[in-house]
Amino acid sequence: MTQPRVLLIVSGGIAAYKSLELVRLLRKRGIAVRAVLTAAAEKFVTPLSLGVLTEDHVYGDMFDLKEEREIGHIQLSRQADLVVVAPATADILAKMAAGIADDLATTLLLATDKPVLAVPAMNVRMWHHAATQRNLAQLREDGVHIMEPDSGEMACGEYGRGRLPEPEQIAAEIARLIALPSPTDPLTGQPDFEGPELPLTGRHVLITAGPTHEPIDPVRYIANRSSGKQGFAIAAAAARAGARVTLVAGPVNLPTPQGVERMNVETAREMMAAVEAALPADAAIMVAAVADWRTADAAGQKIKKDGSGKPAPLSLVENPDILATLGKHRQRPTLLVGFAAETEKVADHARAKLAKKSADWIVANDVSGAPGASVMGGDANSVHIVTADGIESWENLPKDVVATRLIEKVAHALSARPD
Repeated sequence: MTQPRVLLIVSGGIAAYKSLELVRLLRKRGIAVRAVLTAAAEKFVTPLSLGVLTEDHVYGDMFDLKEEREIGHIQLSRQADLVVVAPATADILAKMAAGIADDLATTLLLATDKPVLAVPAMNVRMWHHAATQRNLAQLREDGVHIMEPDSGEMACGEYGRGRLPEPEQIAAEIARLIALPSPTDPLTGQPDFEGPELPLTGRHVLITAGPTHEPIDPVRYIANRSSGKQGFAIAAAAARAGARVTLVAGPVNLPTPQGVERMNVETAREMMAAVEAALPADAAIMVAAVADWRTADAAGQKIKKDGSGKPAPLSLVENPDILATLGKHRQRPTLLVGFAAETEKVADHARAKLAKKSADWIVANDVSGAPGASVMGGDANSVHIVTADGIESWENLPKDVVATRLIEKVAHALSARPD
């Protein structure tokens, strides 16, 4: 086998120094690295230090005639199996989203036909700025892999999301992405190269995510605090593992993961219908926090106070139980996984739910934290996987890590079962 190759573009953020450790880790994994430094990045990292670690020339000048004669920026952009931008500043992300090519790094990014991974790092306010989030949404739509930044203390003294992930995490993500097939050639429509088969290739995975909104009147509804982040992370992980993924999403403001077919719904009944329409599936992972009740009759007009001081009467009825329905469905998925958000006796309630819903696994988590500190809406999760064989408890982990580990477990379970 030929040695896998990465083209590493280092842009000008304070975290650029971590690129040195990243190169060391990639070389240790047997991955060849060729580096490109932006002009700003050279203020933080020298070409000499990167060149020593890569054992290769470090590129930066678009108009270096020697470079153009020997390799050419078009050839350079296509010799790697993966192009990585780490750190990816707000500036270079904006240029990537807009298709600007005003230096060697951005020209390579516009000219490449290889997969691209961007690893953002910036001030927390810059990360949350509408312009940055808009650029990230565009890049995801364009097929760029985005690795979420970590939360923590910034070099500027502020605290929040925007820190570059540790080099070990980035190296692991790069190693995983190198196994993905290259995008299809825009001229021939054929894959640029054949990658190894992924663990969920040929499998259909059905996932629900987010809350449901059950209308009271045209203004008000019954809902919960679910953000959809965990379900969307699981959908993204399943797609990366090669599955055909159907994501039935309640009302959330999250971008659709790459390679995922998304169906938007609002109510529990709509979600039930969408789930049944998506069958058959090899695995169904019901992450959505579906409202247990809805109003018997939603008012056609806004309900007004009548001056009596008494609340308007609301008659509630149970919503369909999607997980239990799938457990007894004639097209029951081979592997059926439910989620249980509990505030007390987490394991006990999950064990009871496992039997009652006819599920294979229940992934239970404690959501008893105060608003703003709860798992619901947060970026981390501590889960307990309850099966007929017992309980497997995981430490508190970022939701994307939980997703990756869960999908690995799903792939292993499916491989052990007959089709």
